[in-house]
Amino acid sequence: MTAGVPGPLAEPPPPPPASLYNVANLLTLLRILLVPLFVWMLLKDATAWRLGAFAVFAAASVTDKIDGDLARKHNLVTDFGKIADPIADKALTGAALVTLSVLGEVWWWVTIAILVREIGITLLRFVVIRYGVIPASKGGKLKTTLQILAIGLYVLPLPGFVQPVAWAAMAAALLVTVVTGVDYLFQAWRLRTSSTAR
Repeated sequence: MTAGVPGPLAEPPPPPPASLYNVANLLTLLRILLVPLFVWMLLKDATAWRLGAFAVFAAASVTDKIDGDLARKHNLVTDFGKIADPIADKALTGAALVTLSVLGEVWWWVTIAILVREIGITLLRFVVIRYGVIPASKGGKLKTTLQILAIGLYVLPLPGFVQPVAWAAMAAALLVTVVTGVDYLFQAWRLRTSSTAR
């Protein structure tokens, strides 16, 4: 075998680290920047502004799917993205819920329950990271989908007879949010227990 030439079973070199300035991170940053615009339009509380706010919310929600897919497909995962992506998600849904509560359209206890779960589980992930990573579950993904659907229905200027659909969607989102939050608590407890028992 010629010196310096890898053999047939040699492992390929690892891919270079992704640049901080990539399209996935730019989409995440865009989602964060859209939050104040969304809130401003929603507070106008008029039909045309509501439709505009919904368009901004929908666009921001879509970027969450796109940037994640791009990051995984093209090896664009960065430490910034790992931190900024969940922050962008929580900022968007949190701002939407708080604004809707300020407008008197979503009960404050619903907003508080969802925000406590979201912030609490995010902090919990950082606390137990020394023991391992709590992976995102299918329930967590369903929770995100239901939250986006429910918020979108509340943002849209729907006629009164359609409002029960929005209420049902928010109730489902709240239920799944709480249930998955409890599940993550058990996962964290099991992770810590199994790690300390070694």
